[in-house]
Amino acid sequence: MSTPQLVVHRDKELMAEAAAARLITKIVDAQASRGHASVVLTGGRNGNALLAALAKAPARDAIDWGRLDLWWGDERYLPEGHPDRNYTQAREALLDSVPVDPARVHPMPASDGPYGADVDAAAAAYAAELAKAAGPEDHAEVPEFDVLLLGVGPDAHVASLFPELPAVRETERTVVGVHGAPKPPPTRISLTLPAIRAAREVWLLAAGEDKAEAVAIALSGAGEVQAPAAGAQGRARTLWLLDSAAAADLPRSMYPPASP
Repeated sequence: MSTPQLVVHRDKELMAEAAAARLITKIVDAQASRGHASVVLTGGRNGNALLAALAKAPARDAIDWGRLDLWWGDERYLPEGHPDRNYTQAREALLDSVPVDPARVHPMPASDGPYGADVDAAAAAYAAELAKAAGPEDHAEVPEFDVLLLGVGPDAHVASLFPELPAVRETERTVVGVHGAPKPPPTRISLTLPAIRAAREVWLLAAGEDKAEAVAIALSGAGEVQAPAAGAQGRARTLWLLDSAAAADLPRSMYPPASP
């Protein structure tokens, strides 16, 4: 696994804009080298801010949206179209304004879908969809995503992997149903750490003073069961994209300033 790299921006707005520009470049480079790209999206305020910034970026048209596969790292197990679903928010922030290929957009199942209230069956179905998309060159039963985006919670959770809960301890499955999450809604679907660590690059997003303690804990050598963000690492690169407030508890020696 890769050693974490840090980029610290002046504020959350600049962080979102810079992250969007960075993501555009990564997608364009992947498409130029392989003909397609694969990205895992995240929800939450920082993930949605990045998507909104991408929607406004003039360079977004450099992406061939028809050759981009989009997946999700986790989802709130709610009905289709619910405003709290990550997929719903991603559509509003970006996807409805760009020419994505619907066949290459892979939302996690909704609670009013074919699996009903059985979130574990829904998770297994998403795992099967990922496995079908994986090739013989990939390192797990998931595609080797070019970039996997994760927001970092104030408790150092990522995706819907919360400290000490069974999902963060999963070592075999790539997708699990989450029961009893400490923030609403309690029922969710999430990629596991083995699936996350199959990505080429993992980017962790954190902005705001409420994230400072979590960032410091995750980067201080904490265990992944206590701080799931500490276990989120990419095969080639692990990149922490922070604003100055989220980085406030880190020693200055850990990061170079990215912006004035």
